[in-house]
Amino acid sequence: MGMFNIGAELVERNLREGRGQRPAIWSGGKTLTYSELAVLVDRTGAAFLRAGVKPEQRVLMVMPDSPELAACYLAAMKIGAVAVPCNPLLRTADYAYFLEESRAALVVTAAPLVEKLPRHDKRMLVAGVDLEAFIAEGAEQRLEAAPTSRDEAAFWLWTSGSTGKPKAAVHSHQDWPHCCELYGRGILQLQPNDRCYSASKLFHAYGLGNALTFPLWVGASTILSPDRPTPEVVYRNIAEGRPTIFFGVPTLYAAMLQAKDEPDMKSLRLCVSAGEPLPGDLFSRWKSRFGTEILDGIGSTEVLHIYVSPRIGSAKPGSTGLPVDGYQVRVVDEQGKEVPRGETGDLIVRGPSTALFYWNRRDQSRAKMRGEWFFSGDKFRQTEDGEFHYVGRSDDMFKSAGEWISPADVESALISHSAVLECAVVAQKSADGLLRPRAHVVLVQGKQGSPELADELKQHVRAKCAGYMVPREIVFAGELPKTATGKIQRFLLRDADV
Repeated sequence: MGMFNIGAELVERNLREGRGQRPAIWSGGKTLTYSELAVLVDRTGAAFLRAGVKPEQRVLMVMPDSPELAACYLAAMKIGAVAVPCNPLLRTADYAYFLEESRAALVVTAAPLVEKLPRHDKRMLVAGVDLEAFIAEGAEQRLEAAPTSRDEAAFWLWTSGSTGKPKAAVHSHQDWPHCCELYGRGILQLQPNDRCYSASKLFHAYGLGNALTFPLWVGASTILSPDRPTPEVVYRNIAEGRPTIFFGVPTLYAAMLQAKDEPDMKSLRLCVSAGEPLPGDLFSRWKSRFGTEILDGIGSTEVLHIYVSPRIGSAKPGSTGLPVDGYQVRVVDEQGKEVPRGETGDLIVRGPSTALFYWNRRDQSRAKMRGEWFFSGDKFRQTEDGEFHYVGRSDDMFKSAGEWISPADVESALISHSAVLECAVVAQKSADGLLRPRAHVVLVQGKQGSPELADELKQHVRAKCAGYMVPREIVFAGELPKTATGKIQRFLLRDADV
């Protein structure tokens, strides 16, 4: 079969091709070249070996985005261990779960996060305390990559947990090259002179591709920021870092459009959105203001990155576009039969980057990964021109007045109102036991909720949607519950007592 190690390949391909002195990572006002990144990865890998990490053991990483996190991720895979990046903004109970589930041999974290971790008996290295010194103890010689195979486990990624406790999708060494070639190079047309900036972080599949594997694969550079991606932080990083491609999520794009000042966005040639459907109105307002189209794609942790996307120059409001070359997509009914174009069904996908399985979740692995096909849990319809349109998560859809309601359709109508910043629509059981749509709405800065505005929003939806889709109730909220990757947790709103 031949050996292949993605932790080594992502850096060393650039050294082989003469890009050692080109910038790889921009972070905190400093630049790390590919040669410097190679040294950091090798020293980090040597430190992991001295800490007792053996092949196939898990290395748990709880760190903010930084060159150190990037090096830890690459180094763990280079020595034949399994990299397990985690969200650094969670609670102690979440980390206790990750530690138990992964049985990690080593935990790598940052000094400000140590107190959030539960007590444990694992070896731990702390950036800002002992990690740097431990790495510096290593010899200068080049670290040889472990002789891993393409199909061997390389890293875990936790599912978003939008519907419950996260599962670990187990990915192999061969998965990233497919995404890098088919989406990174094929759809984004990434070149060495590109500079990527992702608001989504490295612990998540979307951010990990955007901000690390895609740019490293083609010899481009990336901007890494440890800060929470507020509109102010993102605008500042774009102005200072001058990226050519920006990756965000719909809620962030909506918040960024509220900025009163005119930010400097001239360096951008392209924007990308994923995680939630991008309302057509947001697409149009962004393009009108900044002149840059947003490619709104659909992907998943299990398939590793985006597998349906518009093409540069032909993105349309409300459309997710066409399958990425190398992936096959079908819209099927409950019996697995393909539905006619225009009808709604379940989206299934077949592609080369799908995870091996969920760790410790045999039944869920069999239910979602059926042979070559992955059942996404997303409802889609395909239009006559072949493009795919997101309808909703399977568990978010509900029937009202005998008709299926897609929360995404109602939300898209609501967000086109100038007073609405973001919203989420869920099913509400009325006194007669029937389900009716209820909208949770976050207003733009300066707007106040009132019965009059609620009525105005209902009429706004009525003008755009069928009568049964009009929310029975409008709930004004300060914020919506979301996962760390920006997905709205509608199951929490369904259970909310309002």
